[in-house]
Amino acid sequence: MHSKYYIPARSATLPFTVDITPESAGWTESSLQVIELDDTQSAELHTGGTEVMILPLSGGGCVECASDTFELSQRASVFDGPADMVYIGTAQTYTLSGEGRFAICGARARRQLPNRRVAAAGVPVELRGTGNCSRQVHNFGTAGVFEADSLIACEVITPGGNWSSYPAHKHDENTPVESALEEIYYFEIAPGPDNSRGFGYHRVYGTPERPIEVLEEVRTGDVVLVPHGYHGPSVAAPGYHMYYLNVMAGAGAERAWKIVDDPEHAWLRGTWDRQDVDPRLPLRSRGV
Repeated sequence: MHSKYYIPARSATLPFTVDITPESAGWTESSLQVIELDDTQSAELHTGGTEVMILPLSGGGCVECASDTFELSQRASVFDGPADMVYIGTAQTYTLSGEGRFAICGARARRQLPNRRVAAAGVPVELRGTGNCSRQVHNFGTAGVFEADSLIACEVITPGGNWSSYPAHKHDENTPVESALEEIYYFEIAPGPDNSRGFGYHRVYGTPERPIEVLEEVRTGDVVLVPHGYHGPSVAAPGYHMYYLNVMAGAGAERAWKIVDDPEHAWLRGTWDRQDVDPRLPLRSRGV
């Protein structure tokens, strides 16, 4: 039986394939929509009290808001390097058009900030971890890289056979070393030979004070919600690269991603300086 925190692919109403609101998630801050458009379609959308970051998962298009038009350049897939990203602030109507699949990452916001575009070439690419914990992070919307009111978002690519979001960590309290953030994991899995359908696994577990138990097989389009607790690993099955889009936000005054590791497994980070980064990384990356 699936956990209530697992949302299967294509469970939303078209043209959306994912439609997670704070209300549907049972929390207050984070949201995610994934929308599919063909070249004859466009969508008029409203931010209301939410700020959004829009990026193509595949394909390309444009975002029009008031007198601004922002291009979203073509991306073959989520494994084709970073994407352009367009930020739209609160209380605005915008039109998204193009052909492809687009992610709309959102969070409740108190301030209205200027609309902006970040080109794919300007997205910092980080290689995190080593050995079979190596992964590639596209920091298009993280704190310290891009200014937003509350929203934090990034993409992570984990080569087949590797473990990501590991050691398991949590961010569900506001303390000097931790920030309380609701988190969404949206997954895509690269196909294998003859277009075979890949998979991975994702784990969430709690503390005695705040229990939660999630262990899900994930495939392309699936979502796992992390309201609290330790999360990780995200495990990519051998032969199938894993992608996930992280969307995070919290109600605290500070926009920061501060985490604490599961103390049982924190020692693993100390082993990374004795191993090399997986030589498959970075994956093909459009000149970045």
